[in-house]
Amino acid sequence: MDRKTILALYDKEQRIDIEYPDLHKEVTGDVVRFMGPAERHSSNFVLYGRLTAENADDVIGEQIAFFGRYGFPFEWKVYDHDTPSDLRARLLMHGFKARERDAIMVLDIHAASPILLQPVEADVRRLTDAQEVKRLITLLEEVWQMDFTSLGELLQEDLWKRPSYSSIYMAYVDDQPACAGWVQFTENSQFASLWGGTTLPQFRGQGLYTAVMAARVQEASRRGYSFLTIDASRMSRPIAEKYGFQLLTYAHACMWHPE
Repeated sequence: MDRKTILALYDKEQRIDIEYPDLHKEVTGDVVRFMGPAERHSSNFVLYGRLTAENADDVIGEQIAFFGRYGFPFEWKVYDHDTPSDLRARLLMHGFKARERDAIMVLDIHAASPILLQPVEADVRRLTDAQEVKRLITLLEEVWQMDFTSLGELLQEDLWKRPSYSSIYMAYVDDQPACAGWVQFTENSQFASLWGGTTLPQFRGQGLYTAVMAARVQEASRRGYSFLTIDASRMSRPIAEKYGFQLLTYAHACMWHPE
């Protein structure tokens, strides 16, 4: 399957038809948007838009007015192939703040690197206990020096409400958490998505990242998924390419906050 075909399939299954647990989805004539609980601001976003140069500014204003009524910040995720071609610039003119772009990478699981399909020898466990999720969050916060409380609450909720949607893996060294990542499985889609992939500095170079990656790839394969995606930063893109991921497109997260 060529890149253009995969990109069209990605748009349809991961941006237009996709449903997220406990999020309200609305499809207007121009955009696909989601809204979550008031306490979860990261759950408010516009995921897809096919606009024209003539209507783009009006549609942007409509989204600001919609989320603004609730006092919610929201994200508009702009992909390089979205229209009009200057959509990101228009969002900035409307007061959005742009984050660093991500490379949307895709892996054809049937053509995955053999190293990802070998039995995992490291101590990698699929988490089923909320306390272990807390240890994962501690690991992330130590590496990234950020507050991941909301993420921890969401992952714990996944464990007991929708265990088939997210699979969380952690690699241990002498029973100490050392590396973690998770994978989300969208229903009625050929795509699963990888998130996390973080290793404590003192445990790097031991193959733990590869082991956690392999555990997730192998589960996706067992469950019949054809593709894995990852939103790769500038630092993580070379690692993804090492495992056979190929560039699909670029995405820019643009954030709007109420005054």
